[in-house]
Amino acid sequence: MYRILHKETLTPVTKLYVIEAPEVARKARAGQFIILRVHEEGERIPLTIADYDREAGTITIVVQEIGASTRLLGTLNEGDCLASFTGPLGTPTEIETYGTVVVVGGGLGIAPIYPICRALQEAGNHVIGIIGARCGDLLFWEDKMRGVTDELIVCTDDGSYARKALVTVPLKELLESDREISCVWGIGPAIMMKFVALTTQPFGVKTIVSLNSIMVDGTGMCGACRVSVGGKTRFACVDGPEFDGHEVDWDLLLTRQRIYLDLEKQAIEAYEQHLASVES
Repeated sequence: MYRILHKETLTPVTKLYVIEAPEVARKARAGQFIILRVHEEGERIPLTIADYDREAGTITIVVQEIGASTRLLGTLNEGDCLASFTGPLGTPTEIETYGTVVVVGGGLGIAPIYPICRALQEAGNHVIGIIGARCGDLLFWEDKMRGVTDELIVCTDDGSYARKALVTVPLKELLESDREISCVWGIGPAIMMKFVALTTQPFGVKTIVSLNSIMVDGTGMCGACRVSVGGKTRFACVDGPEFDGHEVDWDLLLTRQRIYLDLEKQAIEAYEQHLASVES
C-alpha cells in the first residue's frame, strides 16, 4: 500500500499528492509517469511524475479532477493509502546541454514540465519557461517554476492574471527574436501541444511533446494510446510519452481522444448517483 503523506489543493479542480513510494522515487527521472489505482478494482490512472525526492522516498503527482476515478481519488486524504502505485514508466526526457531552451506548460502541463526544467537547468542550459492557463484561478506553481527557470513568462487566456495571451504568442516572439533557441518542450492539452508544434515548425526548432493524456492502460496492452508519429504507429506509453511534435499526426490523436467521451460521461453519472444514494 502507498500512503498519502501530503495533500494540497492547487486550484478548484486540481490537487497535489505526495506519495510514499521509495522504490519508485529511487529510479524516477523527468518525463516519466506512474500508474495508480485508488482501490483493488479501480481504474488504472496514468499520471506524469511532477516531482520526486529520492532521500525522502516520495513521488509528487498533480491531478485534475475530470472523470469518476480522479474524483474518487480526490476524496482520499493524508494517511489514506492507494491500492497500487506502479513506476517509473516511460522513456525519460533526453537531457543534454542544448544552450537556450524553451519549456511550455499549459494548464495541468505545468506539473510535468517542472522536473524537466530543473533537469535542463542542472545540465547547464538557459531555461526559459512559459506557463499558462485559461484563467488565473487555474494557474499554479508560479513560484516553483521561477526556481527552476532563468526566465519565466506567465499568461492567461482571459487576462485575469499576468499577460493576456495564449502560450504560443510569447513562444513565437522568442523564436522571431535574435535569440538562438535550441529546443522547445510543450506539455499540456493536445490542442495546445499541436499549436506549439505548428508555431515552432517554420523556424525548424526541435519540439518535444508528451502524449500522456491519451493513455488508458499504460502498458501497451490495450492499444488505446496508438499514435501516428512520422507515419509509423507508436504507443504513447511504451514508446513515449515524449515524441517529436513535428511528426505527430495531431488530427488523428485529437480524434482518438474523443473515443471514450460517452463512456466517461456515463461513469461520472454513475459516480454522482452513487454519491447521492450514500448521502440520502
